Amino acid sequence: MTIFQLLLRPLFTRLDSGLAAIFGTSWNPLHNLGALGFFFYWIVAATGIYIYIFFDTGITEAYESVAYMTDEQWYLAGVMRSLHRYASDALVAVMVIHVLREYAYDRYRASRWFTWVTGVPIIALVLASGITGYWLVWDQLAQYIATATTEWLDWLPIFGEPIARNFMTPDALDDRFFSLLVFLHIAIPLFLLLALWLHLQRVSRARYNPPRGLAVSAFVALLALSLILPATSHAPADLGVVPALLNLDWFYLGFYPLLDYWSHGLIWATVALLTLLVSAMPWLPPFKRPAAARVNLENCNGCARCADDCPHNAITMSVRSDGKPFEREAAVDASLCTSCGICAGSCPTSTPFRRASELAPGIDLPDSPLANLRDRIDAQRSAKIHVVTCGHSIRPEMLKTAGVSVESVPCIGALPPSFIDYLLSRTEADGVFLAACGGGGCQYRLGVQWTEERIAGIRDPALRKRVPRERIHLGHFSSHQSTLANRALEAFRQRLEALPQSAKPGLDDLAPRLHSRQRETNDA
Repeated sequence: MTIFQLLLRPLFTRLDSGLAAIFGTSWNPLHNLGALGFFFYWIVAATGIYIYIFFDTGITEAYESVAYMTDEQWYLAGVMRSLHRYASDALVAVMVIHVLREYAYDRYRASRWFTWVTGVPIIALVLASGITGYWLVWDQLAQYIATATTEWLDWLPIFGEPIARNFMTPDALDDRFFSLLVFLHIAIPLFLLLALWLHLQRVSRARYNPPRGLAVSAFVALLALSLILPATSHAPADLGVVPALLNLDWFYLGFYPLLDYWSHGLIWATVALLTLLVSAMPWLPPFKRPAAARVNLENCNGCARCADDCPHNAITMSVRSDGKPFEREAAVDASLCTSCGICAGSCPTSTPFRRASELAPGIDLPDSPLANLRDRIDAQRSAKIHVVTCGHSIRPEMLKTAGVSVESVPCIGALPPSFIDYLLSRTEADGVFLAACGGGGCQYRLGVQWTEERIAGIRDPALRKRVPRERIHLGHFSSHQSTLANRALEAFRQRLEALPQSAKPGLDDLAPRLHSRQRETNDA
């Protein structure tokens, strides 16, 4: 972990936990940054189409048409312009936070390099889209942007003639300039949409839409901002006058003052260095990848649950190759596998009750086999509470107390439901305490969700109904929340002591809550 991650991760874990307490887990904005980005993109696209109806591509007409929208049709076109501007700013904000958060949680290395690297051109395309939009207003701010940008571009020997000279005198500019800008302002967002599609190709079950309530709340906030502080223009552009006082949109134009103080060559070198550095970050420092999941065809029946549950599309179903009477078999792409073990947790053959033969699931992690986990559990049969922690949650040594055994798995989703059954029926345990990832959400995206749904009996492989759910506690803890985790563990111990030993109740309120969340997801 780098020094920057050591500084950023505690900040994000506390912010994640705080926002989850305010908004709830499903509405937490930090858990929906990508979906919010798409939502703001569509707001920008819809409002842009409406604005284009009134926009006129001429040297004087461009400014006048924007002024008409802002002043005369302020009640609709003016609001659309403001929404267009503020949704664009919001898109930049969630993009920057998303990048920093993924970096802080180390979710950009190993098999995730592709998503990270394809995100680099997305940043450039978003900025280019916004900057060309400011040009179209053709006020003094647009004049400044056009002059500074073209002078910066002219430093590169790629143009036959300097393009900045088009902005030296009023006679040097014609209406074709605005036709070109409109084309760029439409074309660049289309390329951005293509880049976003490519960005998510290795992400399973990518979320394109935020929860409906969060989306409505975000839209109402943008609308209120548009009405309270509507977007306005500077004075009309005049190439015979140098703009003196400008109000910059720091989301898109924050680096423009550097063009006035740094040499153009230095700025180009800085941009190139930063682009190269950010693109190379997944390999800096070198990353030692754990062994990828391995398929054992002797116990694979081709059910496809592992492929369905994999968060990064690392597993595909191929034609059977060993002559067994099944149509398909699982195949793991090691370059995409994050070694989270969620596939092993989803395999119906991952049952610790098997004794006639060795515990060798249809798919398992070579570095963390489930057979070893069962052996460690068997060695701690006398424990009254069995704790299983996610590798990115509380460290096991922080929870070890009298009468408690603690085991760790790479992801809480790597624990098959049958192991919970085994812990409560084949050991002396009174309860099972599961410590999943904290406020930052599942390190492997879907492990916590799959675990909740398996316990609730709404996802295969489901925990058997005979297992008493109130003897199971699933908590969410960040690595720094050892005090909170120990308090939750003690409260769980006291709750277990109050339960009658013979009680075998049915599903608790976890299932209704998950069914409600499932309906909310479908609605969104």
